[in-house]
Amino acid sequence: MILKRRNIFYQSLHVKCSTFFVLTLVWLCSGCDFIKFKKSAASETSNRKAVARVNDVFLYQDELVGFVPKGTSAEDSTSRVQAYVNSWVRKQLLIQEAARKINIDEADIERKILDYRYSIIAYEYQTEHIKQNLDTLIATGEIEAYYKENTDNFVLKQNIVQATFIKVPKNAPRTSKIKDLIFSGREKDKKELKSYCLSFSAAYHIADSVWMVFDDLVRNSPLAEIPNKIQFLKGNPYYETADEQFLYFLKVDQYRISDNLSPLEFVKDDIRNIILNKRKVELAHRLEEEVYQEAMENKQFEIYN
Repeated sequence: MILKRRNIFYQSLHVKCSTFFVLTLVWLCSGCDFIKFKKSAASETSNRKAVARVNDVFLYQDELVGFVPKGTSAEDSTSRVQAYVNSWVRKQLLIQEAARKINIDEADIERKILDYRYSIIAYEYQTEHIKQNLDTLIATGEIEAYYKENTDNFVLKQNIVQATFIKVPKNAPRTSKIKDLIFSGREKDKKELKSYCLSFSAAYHIADSVWMVFDDLVRNSPLAEIPNKIQFLKGNPYYETADEQFLYFLKVDQYRISDNLSPLEFVKDDIRNIILNKRKVELAHRLEEEVYQEAMENKQFEIYN
């Protein structure tokens, strides 16, 4: 439960930061405060050139300085500026319409902006702290322990296999030899099969220790249309088929059916990422707690009743 709450806190912080970016960009693009629109005082704008106006709010040329990166072509520069100005006009119209139609609590908006600002500063600090202090080395034993303690989280949602699958054009040479090479255990024949596939196959995967999702393995083949794949895997350790253009060869060495426990090898990378994310959350929480405790010991803050 503690870990879940920490995850929620960390995700919430990330969402707040992302939201702050969006609101800040909208605010900058608007060229004015959300509530207090800029007025065109002659004494302040006599030397400024306006490029757009929405009622009594102006966008000035000097506000576009630096908007277009150096080295941008004249055509692209014009296009970018026009797009920006059009966007500014639309946002101004929406903001001014909102000001007329609804009651806006300016103080509440300011509080939210400050909250987003503080959140992103804290997030950036936590991110840098994690970057510098995260231990990315994960022992095999730790992965195995997590797997055993959380087996309910690793139930297969799809059928997976360790298999050889080869798709070759019907006019490819020596296709009659493919089956013998697939079943051969000799290293020489394994190399010959791989060389053959590299030269003539349209798609192939030669069995190794890697587990693959069966549907991904046989995609774009008649095998993908088999209605009952579970029954097929149970009854067909070897299978050949063809369509108008290609021959298909499948040899299944091992399979695991959906709704059963996933092999550790299939979820090992997922577990590694879970453990890393858990460490990140713990580092962020520990940093927050250390800063708080140190400040409390040094009497850096007070909470008044």
